[in-house]
Amino acid sequence: MVDTTPLTQAVDHFADRLRAAPQSRLQRGAAAEALALARELSGWAQRKESPGAEPREMPDAGMFAAADQILVAAHDLAVVLESDDQVAEAVRLVEEARQRAGV
Repeated sequence: MVDTTPLTQAVDHFADRLRAAPQSRLQRGAAAEALALARELSGWAQRKESPGAEPREMPDAGMFAAADQILVAAHDLAVVLESDDQVAEAVRLVEEARQRAGV
């Protein structure tokens, strides 16, 4: 079994930062960046679970749900990751999104 702790820690940190961010920061793009990440992670998980099937897009549940959406998507992905390299790639995606979000 692959250790997904680094992914969990990175996503928890991003989610905590989103929850602590002022509404103005969320409106200026942090929430949109989080939703884009959630959709990317969710799509990755779905492609691994059901190769050949078209992934369903995670809906936009609003800026205040963005933190929860990245947590759910990362949890779903963590279940299907098969290597430390995949975990490292997921962590990289999370860190880059957090930096772009400015939180």
